[in-house]
Amino acid sequence: MVKDKKVQPEINIGLVGHVDHGKTTLVSRLSGKWTDTHSEEIKKGITIRLGYANADFYYCKKCKKHCSQQTCPECKGKCEFVRKVSFVDAPGHETLMATMLSGAAIMDAAILLIAANEKCPQPQTREHLMALEIIGVKDIIIIQNKIDLVSEEGAKENYKQIKDFIKGTIAEKAPIIPLSAQHNVNIDVLINEIQEKFKTPKRDLKKSPIMYIARSFDVNKPGTEIEKLNGGVLGGVLKQGVLKVKDKIEIKPGLKMEKEGKTIWQPIQTEITSLITGNEIVQEVHPGGSVGVSTKLDPSLVKSDSLAGTIASHPGKLPEIHYEIDVEPTLLKRVVGTKKELDVEPIKKGETLMINVNSSVTVGQVTELYKNKVHLKLKIPICAEKGTRITISRLLESRFRLIGYGKLL
Repeated sequence: MVKDKKVQPEINIGLVGHVDHGKTTLVSRLSGKWTDTHSEEIKKGITIRLGYANADFYYCKKCKKHCSQQTCPECKGKCEFVRKVSFVDAPGHETLMATMLSGAAIMDAAILLIAANEKCPQPQTREHLMALEIIGVKDIIIIQNKIDLVSEEGAKENYKQIKDFIKGTIAEKAPIIPLSAQHNVNIDVLINEIQEKFKTPKRDLKKSPIMYIARSFDVNKPGTEIEKLNGGVLGGVLKQGVLKVKDKIEIKPGLKMEKEGKTIWQPIQTEITSLITGNEIVQEVHPGGSVGVSTKLDPSLVKSDSLAGTIASHPGKLPEIHYEIDVEPTLLKRVVGTKKELDVEPIKKGETLMINVNSSVTVGQVTELYKNKVHLKLKIPICAEKGTRITISRLLESRFRLIGYGKLL
């Protein structure tokens, strides 16, 4: 089989875990792309925004192994192209939990990285696994990374800590692969496990498209002449349906504006001018993999991820905009993400909570408390259907910490 240059990724695989446990390095090994490209990411050496990278997987019939290149690293024979996947590199730093939760909403499966040279679990290791469980990401592979930095005894002790940590969780039966991303050790084992365990989800291409927008940006260089300006670009994933070049789309909640003394959000309509997946220009995109959508939007509307967290579809197909919501909450027993164990106290009237809905994040003030629901007035409105699963975080120790989840009523 000859590789089709227009093949699109079939599945979104998240890379999650505590800060500096090797997520971005592993993505680089699998895809050949370094996903930390923002200036602050390069300076600080951590992932700040969601990173995306596509990878091609090949199969060597002679060695009966998968790899990420056309030439088999063992027998040097030619490999057969079998699949394209997309990786979502989520930040691990505690201050960026909202970004990770937004990223989890677009993951079909996840790889949880745990550094062998640190005690397990670290705070965000626990927090990220809980987020996957809440959002419903069931297919998980655990990577015991940085095995080159510990002795055999240290690796065995760390492995035992990992087994104890995942007991009773959604990842209890997940495979654990010892690996060194830095030295390219066991990358082939991971690829084989991905091919075996992470099956492509069934997609309904007949449904109205829904795109979760995670990034938005202006691609024009300063000083570009007006007649040569390109429209704004949206980045994210398609959860269902199909988008095509020349499609009209609507974006909600849209733009913040003042009207008759009130702050409202105005939905935006535009047209798709081109579609990109990886580095390939295509005529249509389907679910699976990150996509770039070039539009006729004024570039000033999309700068600095200003439309991140919005959703897009064909005009008239999106749910209504909610400025206030009722939520049926389920609280955890313990706060997730703190070094010391803290009990989750009941939600209080007047407190401010962080809410993650699909790929969006907002904060809301609790204005009413009922027996099985709370009423929240949102700072930034959301666009979501009733029954949508949300995550709930509370401000503790100067950070928003995960305390539960809920259902939009």
